[in-house]
Parts: sequence; C-alpha cells; structure tokens
Amino acid sequence: MTRAKTPLNDKQIDLKNLDKQVSLWKSQGLSICFTNGCFDLLHLGHISYLDEAAKQADVLLVGVNSDRSVKALEKSPERPINDEVSRAKVVAALESVDGVVIFDEDTPKELIEKLSPNVLLKGGDYDPKETNSEHPKYIVGREHVIKNGGVVKIIGLVEGFSTTNVIHKLKS
Repeated sequence: MTRAKTPLNDKQIDLKNLDKQVSLWKSQGLSICFTNGCFDLLHLGHISYLDEAAKQADVLLVGVNSDRSVKALEKSPERPINDEVSRAKVVAALESVDGVVIFDEDTPKELIEKLSPNVLLKGGDYDPKETNSEHPKYIVGREHVIKNGGVVKIIGLVEGFSTTNVIHKLKS
C-alpha cells in the first residue's frame, strides 16, 4: 500500500468531478477507503479516527454531511455549528485525508455506490456484520461494497470525545 500525498487545493472534490477523480485514483492502482460524518467541531476522536482510517488504503476519501443532512439527523437544533464548506475545509486540511466531498442525502448510500470503495469504514458504534438496515448499528452501503469485492470495517472510538460532549462543556 502506498499512501497518496494530495495537495490541499486538490482535496475538496465537487460531486460533479468525483467520478473523474475516483477513476484517476483507481487507474493508478490506488485503493480507496471511504468514511463519512458531520465533523462539526473537530476533536481528538475525529483526528484519531481519520488517522487510523488512512492506514486502511492508499487514499482516504471523506464524505461530509451537508448542513441540510446534519439537520435531518436531528442531533440537536443548533447543529451544525459550522457550515458545510468550513467543515469540509477543516477535514481536508488534515494530512491523513486525501479527498473530501460534501453530500446532501440523508445517508451516503448513493455516494458509496458511485465510489465502490475498497474499504468502507465507520466508528466502533457500528457493526460491519449487521444486515438489518433498520438497526442503529447497520452500516449503510455495506452490501454494495461487499458485493463489489470490498471490505467493511470499524475503528474503535476514543472514549469521552464527541461533538455533543464538546457542546455540553461549552454550555456549562
């Protein structure tokens, strides 16, 4: 495995250019790991997670929920705190991340089917073996990735770190 080094200006990928970029990576024989999240207030848990995610393939592509899709998750009325462009730029600035794409759907299912990543990754609060799409531990896109020869993995969470916890600390 060869980790790609992507310049910051090339990391933010527009949805209309995504196919072209993914085809380029694949034509170069690079494996792709995909993960997604809101990444509203970046904290140690996010950094650790994305650093581990980058070790799973040559390229780490991160899907960042749009503002609308964060609100649809109903995390809290004040979320997101940072707008989608700001959140995507902060994630893109991390050395471990090779590409960031903002998606507007409630789940990244369409994006995963478009990408067909080699590795689909989520945090330890999910279960890669869960097949019931209604179960809270189900990983969206798992069937597509497995059917296309990829793997679905999880990475443990860093105890005590979450955006919700950061918000609670700021309020107290």
